[in-house]
Amino acid sequence: MYALVDGNNFYASCERVFQPELRGRPLVVLSNNDGCCIARTNEAKALGVRMGQPLHQIPQTVRKQLSIRSANFTLYGDMSSRVVAILREAAPRVEVYSVDESFLDLAGIQERDVFVRDLRNRIHRWTGIPNCIGVGPTKTLAKLANKVAKSGTGVFDVSDPVRYEQVLSTFPVGDVWGVGPKSAAKLHQMGIQTAMDLRDAPLDIIQSYFGVTLVRTVRELQGKPCISFEEVEADRQQIMVSRTFGTQVDCPESIAQALATFATRASEKLRSRGLVAAAMGVFASTDVFRAEQRQHHAQRTVNLRLPTSDTRLILTELRGILRGRFLRPGYAYRKAGVWLMDLARPDSLQGDLFSQPTAGDDRLMATVDMINRRYGRGTAGFAASARKTIPTWTMRQEHLSSRYTTCVAELPVARC
Repeated sequence: MYALVDGNNFYASCERVFQPELRGRPLVVLSNNDGCCIARTNEAKALGVRMGQPLHQIPQTVRKQLSIRSANFTLYGDMSSRVVAILREAAPRVEVYSVDESFLDLAGIQERDVFVRDLRNRIHRWTGIPNCIGVGPTKTLAKLANKVAKSGTGVFDVSDPVRYEQVLSTFPVGDVWGVGPKSAAKLHQMGIQTAMDLRDAPLDIIQSYFGVTLVRTVRELQGKPCISFEEVEADRQQIMVSRTFGTQVDCPESIAQALATFATRASEKLRSRGLVAAAMGVFASTDVFRAEQRQHHAQRTVNLRLPTSDTRLILTELRGILRGRFLRPGYAYRKAGVWLMDLARPDSLQGDLFSQPTAGDDRLMATVDMINRRYGRGTAGFAASARKTIPTWTMRQEHLSSRYTTCVAELPVARC
């Protein structure tokens, strides 16, 4: 038996935890560079604000009623970690599916209904994040039950036979986990309108039209687990760090600084996962939406001499790329990024008789990471990258809230 715990309007709820004045008011959280709405409270949804809607397309009469916040991923990531810590303490196995969703394995847990209701209240009480929990014999049914819970009491168990039949008979097939918009449209043409219709559809027909992936969804709707429980996240195949700049940047030195900063961050992520990279790629692009301007989309990939996670060696390769007329003078760039490829664990690599399988100073990098974890990112860094100063290429975040839980200088102040 599985449970899916989902934070309601997660980004917006995180903002409300430390800003009580936002509670009960329509609130939207914007994407990078304050572009589109990526989280909306129920009050904002009632005003007609759509998910992904650009801020400038929201009518002025509606915008005047909205509270607006820039995306504060530092805060959201820390709040997510606090919720997951509660889940790991409560359940024997936890799969973190996304920043606001986690699956629980409820095997061996007695009085399941009491357990999930207590867990839901505990998360809200300890973190301030409202949430819903769906329970089912498969991950797909738990996901379906979670959607039902959002419109009900906050907890729904679909394992009861009567509830199971009632819910599937009215649940739209397009809302089933694993059914995309194109598949839903095709299913509608075939007369499959509800989750029950999909559950009862012949498997050979589903496989011939949609493939094995949707067949697994059908079996999951039938109560047969087909999607494995991934308690430990699989190793990444690549790691990318990229940003769209807050404004166009035509200074090659500023773009080089941005790329060095992205390479440094990608290396930190690489080390945090215990991996090394054997290749890297770099790109920089002008604004494709400014057709009247000169366009340039530079991209280059290189193989590293030896697999490494040492930031110094990765920055050395980056410097070699930039020396090779990677950027064009006089062009205004809007987006850039670095990605690391051919990732592997060091102990799985085989060297030759004359060299080690990897390169770099692991002890030095571990010390740098320890200093930055303890005293804040950028405390120990590299001259090529942006550290404590705010660079010209930084993202536009005009409505950014404080890092209430991770920065000493921005801790909330309690007043009596």
